[in-house]
Formats: sequence, structure tokens, C-alpha cells
Amino acid sequence: MIYNLFIYLYASAVHVAALFSEKVAKMVKGQKEAFAVLERQIDPDAKYLWFHAASLGEFEQGRPLIEEIRRTYPGYKILQTFFSPSGYEVRKDYKGADVVCYLPLDTPGNVKRFVRLARPHMAFFVKYEFWKNYLSELHRLDVPVYSVSSIFRPDQIFFKWYGGVYRGVLKCFTHLFVQNQESVDLLATIDVRQTSIAGDTRFDRVLEICKQAKILPLVEKFKQGALTLVAGSSWAPDEDIFIPYFNAHLEMKLIIAPHVIDEAHLQEIIGKLNRKVVRYTQATEDNVADADCLIVDCFGLLSSIYRYGEIAYIGGGFGVSIHNTLEAAVYGVPVIFGPNNRKFMEAQGLKDCKGGFEIKDAADFRQLMDRFLADASYLADMGGNAGNYVKDNSGALEKIMNTVSWK
Repeated sequence: MIYNLFIYLYASAVHVAALFSEKVAKMVKGQKEAFAVLERQIDPDAKYLWFHAASLGEFEQGRPLIEEIRRTYPGYKILQTFFSPSGYEVRKDYKGADVVCYLPLDTPGNVKRFVRLARPHMAFFVKYEFWKNYLSELHRLDVPVYSVSSIFRPDQIFFKWYGGVYRGVLKCFTHLFVQNQESVDLLATIDVRQTSIAGDTRFDRVLEICKQAKILPLVEKFKQGALTLVAGSSWAPDEDIFIPYFNAHLEMKLIIAPHVIDEAHLQEIIGKLNRKVVRYTQATEDNVADADCLIVDCFGLLSSIYRYGEIAYIGGGFGVSIHNTLEAAVYGVPVIFGPNNRKFMEAQGLKDCKGGFEIKDAADFRQLMDRFLADASYLADMGGNAGNYVKDNSGALEKIMNTVSWK
């Protein structure tokens, strides 16, 4: 079968790549060890709900559902699998799951062994995970399988003339909880009708994060009531846009949480600044109060730091793609990002409601920021639009919980 041939060829390529990449080597090692993890940790008398996420972003979409199940149906145990090291290495100690491991490649032998050891009572695949052999085996065993927060576009293989094998995969799902009407309509064209619009669980997730946001005394001491721009997950092209503006506008403060935290990048940022700057890990009550720019040179604080800004800039839009806009928008602040945002429904939604703003260059950024700084009521209204957009699109979690047949 062509699909299986592709998987075996892919496996060979991954093993070669592992010789040159520490990240890939971790993945290969983790996949091999997954069976031993299951043999050692799976309780044969328990009912496991299996959640699979490719990486960290997808995990965060599935996480609200895991935690609601924990509260509502504590009798279930949770098996969480990842495909990518960027998910597993960050969440391997996640306390919401009873077992966490990598997902072995989708070969027929791996699939049968994994499913036999895991014995899932139900399975939940988050967003874009459509592994043919796993889904076919679960379907054969009559295990209910749900797709969570999935989204479909006409350019995907399911809707091409040559995509027959992959269309069949979608019929293995018991139900697909999709994000929008377009997905429902597209799936109907290939006779996949076990669908409903639930939306994106990330809206529920960021609302929960907002409720649990940390109070950060050093950031409060830094801010001192000044209008503050928080730049999250920034890259060098982003910094080339917002730092010159900040340098020229003494009435504002700036917090930068770069996507890449290494010494070379931090020194590059500092070299672009001509106002007083302090790094978070070196901040004290005395020096942070005198600083104009705070560089967050550690992880785990960004989602809480957005609460201290009046405006947010989300990085990545001048590179591969923008990062998480909802983490900032939930605090009721307008969100600015670069042009590479077309694949993100939430970015389009924020633009449509005038809570998010796309810029194409430094001139666009300057024009937008000038208006924000000059018109406080406009700034407040646009921030309100962003916050309302998040609230209005929450509720996916409740829809899923009410639809799944818990047994």
C-alpha cells in the first residue's frame, strides 16, 4: 500500500536525520521507548482516554478538555501522546495525565502493538492529526474516536481527486468537532457528516489562563502606570519595527519577550535600544523602576505579562507565521501582528472585529501606534473589541462535553 510505503520511507529518513539533529534523535529515542512506558505504567483495570497532540500548540488546545474531564469524570485515566519533542519535552511531567509518551510512527506493526498496550476506552485527536493506520485500527476495534478543534480547507488532500484513501480516514471518526461552518460544508462534499461546529478550545484555555494569571511585582514596579507595549514571541524582523518607534517615544514603556532566548539574540536586542533597559533575571526593585524597557529572558511568564500592557505586538508575522494572539487579546488589549497570518482563523476574526491589526511594514506600525497614543478612547475601544472576541468565541469545551457519549 502506498501510504505504508511512504511511512516506511519517512521512518528511514527520520533515522538518518537523527544522526545530525539532537531534536530528531530525541523523537526517535522517545518513540522506541513508548512501548516500554506503556508496559510499565498502564493500569490494565482502568479506563484510559487517549489524547494525541502533534506538538505543544495542539496540546494546549486539548488541555481544557482533559482538565474538564478530570473534574467531571474523575474515574477515567488520561494517556497523553506527542509526536514532536517540542510538545513532549515541555509537557512530559504534565500532572493532568496519568501516562505521557511519544506516539510511535504509524506503521501497521507499531499501531497494533501500541493499541494493544494502551487499550484506549476512547481517543481524542487534536486539530490536524489524521494517522491512517491508528484511526483504522481504532475503528476496527470499535473504539470511539473524536477530532477536537479541527479545521478544514479546500487545498487539503481530502478534497483533491487523488485523496480517496485519506477521505476514508475521516470516516473512522465517531465525531469531528470543527471550528467553522466552512469545515462542515467541505466535509459534507465528501459525505463526512458526523460533524458539529464547536469552535476552538483555545478560547476556553486562554480565559482559564487569564483567571490564573500571576501577579508579578517586578513588572508592576517597572510599569509605574506608564502606557506599555508588550511584544511577545518577537523575532529580529519584528524588533526592527517596534524598537525604533519605542526609542523615539519617551512617553511609553516596552516589554519584550523574545521567541528565542539566547545570549546572542538578547545582546542583539540590547544593541538596538537607546533607552534604559534591564533583563528580567537581573531586575531588582531599584533598577527595574528606572528602566524604560524590560527584556523577559526566561520562560513561563508571557501569558501573565500581557496583562500589564495597553497594546500587544505578536511576533512571527514577518517569518514563518504569527504566534499566539489570543493570549494577549483575552486581556482586552488590541493586538498587532505581521502579514503572515492567513492560516490563523483567530487572527482573521480579530481583524474583522477591529481588535487585531495587521501591519506590512514600519510605516504601518508607526501610523497605528500614533493613533493609539493620541486617542485613548480609540485605544480602549479596540482593546474592548479584542477582549469581547475571545469571550464571544468561548464555549467549545461545553459543546464537546455535552456531545461525547461518556460511558
